[in-house]
Amino acid sequence: MNLAIDCQGLVKRFGTYTAVQGVSFQLPAGAIMGFVGPNGAGKTTLIRMLCGVLVPTEGRATVLGYDVLTQPEEIKQRIGYMSQKFSLYDDLTVRENLDFYAGVYSLQGKMAKEQKTRVIERIGLVERTSQLVSSLSGGWKQRVALACALLHSPQLLILDEPTAGVDPVSRRIFLDLIHQLAKEGMTILVSTHYMDEAATCDYLGFVFYGHLIAFGSPDEMKEKEAKDNLDDLFIYYVENEASDDPRNLALKKGGRG
Repeated sequence: MNLAIDCQGLVKRFGTYTAVQGVSFQLPAGAIMGFVGPNGAGKTTLIRMLCGVLVPTEGRATVLGYDVLTQPEEIKQRIGYMSQKFSLYDDLTVRENLDFYAGVYSLQGKMAKEQKTRVIERIGLVERTSQLVSSLSGGWKQRVALACALLHSPQLLILDEPTAGVDPVSRRIFLDLIHQLAKEGMTILVSTHYMDEAATCDYLGFVFYGHLIAFGSPDEMKEKEAKDNLDDLFIYYVENEASDDPRNLALKKGGRG
């Protein structure tokens, strides 16, 4: 099996606080994987380690065959990354933002022009290129950010809650774009709060208090645990995890963590 990500026992500590605790999973190339979990669960920390931005405290991982500890720059050159917050420049136009990111990815001359034209057409930005980013809605800003992340034709696209706060129509358009990219062979890793988004992934990882508490395909996990939907499945796994951890007893009593 050709693996895009091979993660074994990954741990990240910040002082005495452990944000990610012994996470292990394997993601085949060309698949879509969703990370699902509440705020503070460790999803973003885990993603940043896989991007080569944060150094793991323990464990190992390879991304596209490159080691996150010893080859982070090789990883960064081959992935596209969208962060939780907009990474665009509001005082620049859509095209100027694309020009800037082309420079970040060392795209020049004919190659840069061709790549910008490709993503502008692909993402549906032809009529938006001269607009200031500050004038765009949240949905359009996310599409521009996606275009910037795709400029260098990455093998792996990592999206950290890309549709949070985006209206339902824009969210659907964005998801359709992501699934089309996957059909063309790109590997996608996305964190999300939305179970309807999670249901369309090939693989899911449920993350809770830094632990990967379940991993597998949505249908296989629902069948295994005899659950009708992902909401019930997630709650089932969380309650099982909470029953083994004194910090989480409030969840068993209906409280909030």
